[in-house]
Amino acid sequence: MTIRTAKFQIGDIVRHRIHPFRGVIFDVDPVFSNTEEWWLSIPEEMRPAKDQPYYHLFAENAETTYIAYVSEQNLLPDDSGKPVAHPQIGMVFSGVENGRYVMRNSQAN
Repeated sequence: MTIRTAKFQIGDIVRHRIHPFRGVIFDVDPVFSNTEEWWLSIPEEMRPAKDQPYYHLFAENAETTYIAYVSEQNLLPDDSGKPVAHPQIGMVFSGVENGRYVMRNSQAN
């Protein structure tokens, strides 16, 4: 299996290309790294390939916020210029700079 370079980076604001949600990336897996059960729960005609980057998002839609796990093929850059209103963003990011979220400095205990 060939591992591709991720198109998006931690802190990027993205939107789903089909479903009405957007979010900020807080982690990247070089290839699919969730359960087989999760992958099989996606309808076969929409099921993305496993050999691509997958992104963990602090996601939001019109009703709620949540954590999403999305294949690279299903993400597009979000150019709305609006911040993401997920309550956990402040735990990982310190703010937005040049259209991207900036990670907090990690401090050793």
